[in-house]
This record gives sequence, structure tokens and C-alpha cells, in this order.
Amino acid sequence: MITLYGFALSNYYNKVKFALLEKAIPFQEVMTPPSQAPEILSHSPVGKIPFIQTENGGYLSESQAILEYLEDTYQDIPLYPQDNFERAKCREFIQQIEQNVELFARRLYGEVLFGSPVSDEIKQEVKTKLDTNLKNISALFKFSPFVMGEHFTAADIVAWPHLQLVGYVTEKMYGENLVSTHIPGVENYIKTIESRPHAQKVGTERAAAIDAFFNKK
Repeated sequence: MITLYGFALSNYYNKVKFALLEKAIPFQEVMTPPSQAPEILSHSPVGKIPFIQTENGGYLSESQAILEYLEDTYQDIPLYPQDNFERAKCREFIQQIEQNVELFARRLYGEVLFGSPVSDEIKQEVKTKLDTNLKNISALFKFSPFVMGEHFTAADIVAWPHLQLVGYVTEKMYGENLVSTHIPGVENYIKTIESRPHAQKVGTERAAAIDAFFNKK
């Protein structure tokens, strides 16, 4: 059985967990924060989460590498299109979301989620980037009903946790949900994904983890 290490506050952890559930892969979870402890670094080279231990005993880190491994190894329920070009477009979409949206929004997480102030300069820089990038990538969303078209894919596995978090953080920071502003139809799309039982499970457990984290502080 696969073991998933990390915690449900992480959108990247939830991405992997969502994929495991949708692909009906048995797994167990071990709550693990990011760490520079030697025992963590031996499994995840820079101490990041999530990482997994495979059924063969090997360890693998980086959420996208894990997602690709799951797809290649457990093929009964595919999350990528069969057509090579469409598979590449799915990967393109994932990179656009993670490299050109979530990576910039992450600079705001410290203040919004943990109370660590972010400078006005960084706030404006991030907003400018997000305004531009979200507007530009909006054309990639088909919403018919899923981001790649009629089939649920890895693109949805990635889009759902990231867009929710980026929308929440920008609304708290700027008083405006930049995801909703620049991607018409995204709110109905999120509701569509949240109608899936596995998304509901991930969302419920994420909410419980958030409550536990902030009640502990």
C-alpha cells in the first residue's frame, strides 16, 4: 500500500490525495510537516511535502512527479487523455496553474494564513502578476464541464485545490477574488468539482486540519 506523507493544509498534498482517491488506489496517510530533519531529508531531498512511499518501498517527492508516477503505475482509471497532444495540453495546463499562478500567490500566504506581514511592494508585484497571468490563461479553461472538456482529468485534480486557495488568499489580501475576476465561470466549475464525493472528502478533511491548526495557535 502507498503511504502519503504530509498534511491537509497543503494544496499540493491535497492534489496528490485527490488523485489517489479518484484513481481508487489504496493508501494510508502519515501526518508530516515540512522538515530539515535527517529522516525526512532521506525521503524528500529538501524536506518538502508531500512525498510518498511506494508499494515497492521507494520514496518519491514533488507532487507532479508523484502524479505522473501514479498515472503510469495504476492505469485502470486514467487521469490523462490517451491522445499524445491532449496529454501534453493537460501537462501544459498544470504548469500554467502551478508556475504562473500558484507560485506567485504563494508569496501572500505568510500574511493571510500565518500573520507574517508582507511588504506593500510585494503585494503590488504579486497582484500585477496574477492579474496578467490569470487573464492570459483564462482561455485554457473549457468548462464543458471540466477544464479540458467533457472528461475529468489531472488538470482538474490540480486546478481545484490551487484555484480555491489562490481565490481565498487574494480576496483576503485585496478584497477581490482575482480568480473569479479573471476566469469567468470558475465559481460554477468549483461547485461542479465539489459535487464529486472524493473532492468532498478532501475538502472536509482540509477544513478539519485548518481548524485544528488555528485552534492550536
